[in-house]
Amino acid sequence: MKKYIKHIPHYLPKRKTNLLVSLLLASSAAWSVTPFSVRDIRLEGLQRVEAGTVFATLPFRIGDTYDDEKGSAAIRSLFALGIFKDVRVEINGDVLVVIVEERPTVAGVEFVGVKEFDKDALTKSLREIGLADGQPYDKALLDKAEQELKRQYLTRSLYAAEVVTTVTPIERNRVNLTFSVVEGDVAKIKDIRIVGNKAFSESTLRGLFDLDTGGVLSWYTKSDRYTKAKLNADIEALRSYYLSHGYLEFKVDSSQVSISTDKKDISITLNVTEGERYIVTGVKLAGNYLGKDDQFKSLVTVSPGQEYNADKIAETTKAFVSYFGDFGFAFARVVVKPEIDRVNNRVALVITADPGQRAYVRRINIVGNSRTRDEVIRREFRQFESSWYDGEKLRMSRDRVDRLGFFKDVQIESQEIPGNPDQVDINLTIVEKPTGNLTLGAGYSSADKLTFQFGIKQDNIFGTGNYLGVELNTSKLNRALSLTTVDPYFTEDGISRTIEAYYRTISPTTAVSGDYQIQTVGTSLKFGIPIGPTDTVYFGGGLERNKIVTGTNMPQAYTDYANQFGYSSFSVPLTVGWSRDDRDSALAPNSGKYQRFSAEWSPAGDVHYVKATAQYQQYIALNKQFTLAFNGEVNWGKGLGGKPFPVFKNSYSGGLGSVRGFEQSSLGPRDAATDVALGGPKKITLNTEFITPFPGAGNDKSLRLFAFFDVGNVYGENAPILLSEMRASAGVGLSWISPIGPLRIAYAKPVRSFTADKIQKIQFQIGTAF
Repeated sequence: MKKYIKHIPHYLPKRKTNLLVSLLLASSAAWSVTPFSVRDIRLEGLQRVEAGTVFATLPFRIGDTYDDEKGSAAIRSLFALGIFKDVRVEINGDVLVVIVEERPTVAGVEFVGVKEFDKDALTKSLREIGLADGQPYDKALLDKAEQELKRQYLTRSLYAAEVVTTVTPIERNRVNLTFSVVEGDVAKIKDIRIVGNKAFSESTLRGLFDLDTGGVLSWYTKSDRYTKAKLNADIEALRSYYLSHGYLEFKVDSSQVSISTDKKDISITLNVTEGERYIVTGVKLAGNYLGKDDQFKSLVTVSPGQEYNADKIAETTKAFVSYFGDFGFAFARVVVKPEIDRVNNRVALVITADPGQRAYVRRINIVGNSRTRDEVIRREFRQFESSWYDGEKLRMSRDRVDRLGFFKDVQIESQEIPGNPDQVDINLTIVEKPTGNLTLGAGYSSADKLTFQFGIKQDNIFGTGNYLGVELNTSKLNRALSLTTVDPYFTEDGISRTIEAYYRTISPTTAVSGDYQIQTVGTSLKFGIPIGPTDTVYFGGGLERNKIVTGTNMPQAYTDYANQFGYSSFSVPLTVGWSRDDRDSALAPNSGKYQRFSAEWSPAGDVHYVKATAQYQQYIALNKQFTLAFNGEVNWGKGLGGKPFPVFKNSYSGGLGSVRGFEQSSLGPRDAATDVALGGPKKITLNTEFITPFPGAGNDKSLRLFAFFDVGNVYGENAPILLSEMRASAGVGLSWISPIGPLRIAYAKPVRSFTADKIQKIQFQIGTAF
C-alpha cells in the first residue's frame, strides 16, 4: 500500500502554502501515519545532486522510527538546501520513498551587446550573489541582477539602455542565462539653469560645477554625463560659493532633472533663494582660551567690515582647534555662532571654545604598510607614545612620513578613547606606492632624432627605507655604470650614510663631432647629520680619476687642459653641505620650501678646484587645487693655484631640470670648431610653475598639469654673467606619479633664443626633476 504523507511544492505562494498546511492539520486523522520502523529509504528524481547530499540532510536513518514530525522536518531540511523545486515523501509499506524535483543548474552566463562595462567584472559580480556556473538557478536572483544592471547603466547616463534576460533550458536539467543589452546612446546634459540668482551671473555659477554641457575634454572627464552624486557635489559648491560671499541665508529650494522623450538630452534646473548679503560687525571670543586670548585672536581671519565668509570662518575654527592641539588638548570644541541683524543686514560672530581635557597619546597605530616596516615609519615620528599630545609634532610627523616618498597618501587622525577623556590614540593611514623607479629620458630634435637615457633604483629596498640605485648605460655615446646605496638611519640618531661607486665615459653626441672620450672612475662616502626637525648637514670625501682619451675633432678646451695637466688626473674631492626641507610631500608638494647648499673642494691630487651649488624651491598653495612653485639654482666653480677649473667638472644647462625647450645640456659655451657644448663652472636656473590637477581628477596629486616659465644659462670661468645672454622658454606639461616612477612630459617654446641654439620642443623624463 502506498501513502502520500507530505508534499508541499516549493513554488506555491505563501498564502496557498499556509492554507494547505491548515487543511492538513484539520484532517490530521486522515493523513496521520502510524509510527513504524524504516526498513529502507529510496530516492527518486535526482539528476545532478549527489545521493549522499540528500541522505546527509534527512533527519532519519534505516532502522529509525518514522512519524509525521520527522516527515515534515525532512521536507523543511531538503527545501533549505535551495537546490530543489519540489519535495515529497511517500510510504510504501515500511519503505520511505523521497521524491525530489531539482532546480535547474546554471550552465553558463553570457552577456550580449555590453560595451560600457567589462564582461569579466560583471561575471564576477554575478558569481558573488550566486548566479554562476554550477549554481542552482534562482529566478529571484536573476530578476535582481537584471534590475541592478539597468541601474548601473543609469549611472553612466545610458537611460535608453534595454536589458532582457533569457533562460534557455539544455540537457541534464541545466539552463543558460543570457543578458541581451541594447545600450543606446549616452544621454548628455543639454542645459543647466539656475533660477533665482541676482548677485552673480548664471555663467559664473555654472563655472563652479563639475557638470557641464560638454567641452573639449568631455570624452575624458565625462562632465556632460549626469549623476546624482555629481549634482549633489555641485549644489554644495554653489552653496559654499554664496556662503563665502556674504550670503549667510542662501539656500537651494529645489532641483529638477528632466530627460527628453528620446532619452538623449538631460536638463537640470536649480531654484535658489539668495537672501541678503551680510557684513560682519565684530568677532567675540567666549569660553576657555587657556589665558591666551590674544594669541587666539591673531588666528581670526574674519575682520569687522568684511562680508560674511564661511570659508574664512572654517579656516579660523580649524586654526583654533590646531592651536589647542599644540598645548595637548586633542579634542577641543570650537563653535561659531552668528548673531544676525536682519534689519541692517549685519552679523556678529561669537566663537565659543571648550578645550576639554588635556590628553596624552596612548598608542600610535599604523595601517596600510604591507611592505614598509613599522620601524621605518615610526622613526620619523616626533610625537611619541605615553607623552602629551602635541598637534605641531603630529603635523611634523605626518609631513616627515610623506617626505619619505614611499606612499601615495598619508592621513593622520586622533581617536578618542571611550571612558578615558585624557587619552588619545593616533591612527596613521598610508597607501603604499611602488618604490622601484625606472628612469627613462627621451627627446627629439631634427639633428639627432630620438635620444634616450636609462637608470633603475629602489627607494625602499625590502621595506627597510634604504636606497639602492644602479645606473647602467651601454650606449656608444654615454657609457655609465654606477652603484649608490643610502642608509638614512646609519645610526639610531638619524645620521645617514651614502656610498657611491661609478665609472662613466662621455663621447661626442654624433660621429661627425669626433670619437674622443672622457673617462671618469671614482668612489665617495658621505654622511648626513640632522641638526633640527628639517635641517641636515652633510660632509664626506672621495677619490676620483679622470682621463681624456684623444680622438678626432676633440674640442680645443679639452686639448688645452690635457696639455697643461696631462691626459689623466687624480683628485680628492671633499664635500660639505646643508639642506632644509619642510615641504608637505617629496613627490607632489603643495606647500613648503626646500633649500640646499653644497660645496666641493679638491685640496690634493693633480687637480685643485672649488665648486659650490645653492638651490631654493618654494611651493605656495593658492587653494586646494592650485599651487604656485618657484625654483632657483646657482652653480659656481673656480680653479685654484692659478689653474683653470677642470672641464670635466663643468655644469650644463638645457632640457628638463633646467631650461626646457632647449636640447639637453646644450646651452652655454661651445667649441668654435666642432660646435660641441662645453658647459661651464657658472650656471643660473630660474623656474616658475603653475600646477593644477588634471581635469576630472579632482584633487588627485598623482596626475597634474602645469604651465611653466624657465630662464637660465651656463657661463665660462672667466666670462661675465650677462642677463642679455640668458635663454628663456615657456610651455605646458603633464606630471604623473606612475607605477614605475614620476613621469614629466613638457612642450616648450623658446621665448628668448639665439641662432645657434638647439631647440627641442617636446621632452619627457621618468624620474624626479623640477
